Amino acid sequence: MKIGIVISSNDAETCWNALRYGNYCLSQGDDVKVFFMGKGVEYQKVSLEKYNTVEQAEKIMKDGGKIYACGSCIKSRAQESSDICPISTMKDMYDIVKESDKVVTF
Repeated sequence: MKIGIVISSNDAETCWNALRYGNYCLSQGDDVKVFFMGKGVEYQKVSLEKYNTVEQAEKIMKDGGKIYACGSCIKSRAQESSDICPISTMKDMYDIVKESDKVVTF
């Protein structure tokens, strides 16, 4: 199955759980694409020892998942693009939603 995950929260626990869900889906053999938008692009900044969002994102990428992040949202926060928060477009989000069998939002 193709799973799309849209994260628009900068709450550490919410982001962590969304990414854990993505990792679980990968462990079940599903294809996973995560799109961060709005406050969600701040997920690296809110990472905590207890809710390590960066660790979860790195695991998604290591295990074959894909991560995207809204370029406008990144730029409006004066953030830089990174491997685990790459500048992407609304077309990328559109494609994720269109191609996914299921889309979940956090």
